[in-house]
Amino acid sequence: MESNLVEIIEGNTKLLVPADSLSERAPPKEPAFFNPRAKISRDFSIIAYSAFLKNFKGSKVFLDSLAGIGARSIRVANEVKMIEKVIANDVNPKALEIANRISQLNCVTNCHFSENEACRFLSLHSRRDERGAIVDIDPFGSPSRYLDCGIRATSHGGLLSVTATDLTVLHGIFPKACKRKYYGTPVRTEYGNEIAMRLILGCMNLVAGRLDVTITPLFVQNNMHYYKAYVKVLAKPNTKDEMGYILHCNNCGNRKTILEIENNCNICNSKPQIAGPLWIGGLHERDFVEQMITEEKTLKVDKSCIKTLEKCRDEAGMQPSYYTIDEIAHRKRSAPISLAKTIEKLQDGGHRTTRTSMNPSAFKTEASINDILSIV
Repeated sequence: MESNLVEIIEGNTKLLVPADSLSERAPPKEPAFFNPRAKISRDFSIIAYSAFLKNFKGSKVFLDSLAGIGARSIRVANEVKMIEKVIANDVNPKALEIANRISQLNCVTNCHFSENEACRFLSLHSRRDERGAIVDIDPFGSPSRYLDCGIRATSHGGLLSVTATDLTVLHGIFPKACKRKYYGTPVRTEYGNEIAMRLILGCMNLVAGRLDVTITPLFVQNNMHYYKAYVKVLAKPNTKDEMGYILHCNNCGNRKTILEIENNCNICNSKPQIAGPLWIGGLHERDFVEQMITEEKTLKVDKSCIKTLEKCRDEAGMQPSYYTIDEIAHRKRSAPISLAKTIEKLQDGGHRTTRTSMNPSAFKTEASINDILSIV
């Protein structure tokens, strides 16, 4: 194994990674899986965890249920200054062997290792004094099978971060599989990644509700095929109903949030597509994202992170779905105007409009499709 490992650096942490993972298009699972393209996702985790622990009272323990070679775990132990203890778990002993060597390479002393199936590991930490302040679930494909035990292993007021990579399911190519795994149906639209994120959160909310637990999204992020949600877990029932549907009309471009299924578009009376049930509440908590922006300045992360965080801050509180400038140009049958000019025109027309972190050429607005086409 020695000759097949290569040393790289992420943030302030040295990693030993399988050489083939840096050259192969699809990183191999042997001797252990490592995806270099998930670096941005790990960078955001470091920022989010650092921001979260600033205001968390209690034992600052990080539980990584599917750690692999420990890239995220050891970065947390090495770079998140307030963390007290990290437990990196994986079912692959070869991965844990590499993780142990990485921790020694970085002189990390607060990282411990566990060889166990993910749900069994999380179940072992479901007692009140054994839970994590931060729990991470980062599987191949869907995280739905791990949500129950992941929520149970998260402290009251703690942070649960969950990754999904099964995009063909979440984007509507296999709608039956999506309904089975996430309890909701997607729609194939320009803003399919936001629908996917809301399906993930909707599934988390339904599982939490069964356990009499409340989840509150603090921050969500998607990069390439990584969709990650960061939610605060509170051990009390949720009294707010933040589940619903997104109505999308292909004929006129209308989209809106609804609590009950409607069979006709309220603008053109065509038969719409319906996505859901899914999460229709906020995706970002503005104060938390502001804290992340503050923390980003103190950490060694990719330069693109700050631009994404600023967009997240700006779009906090905006209603679900977004519009791309190409979609508007297509409906106007004209060349697209710039994103900045589009936003300026809509704001001048009295409509709150922002950029979105979900798409670099898209915007969120409180204006209707008719207002957008009229103004732009």
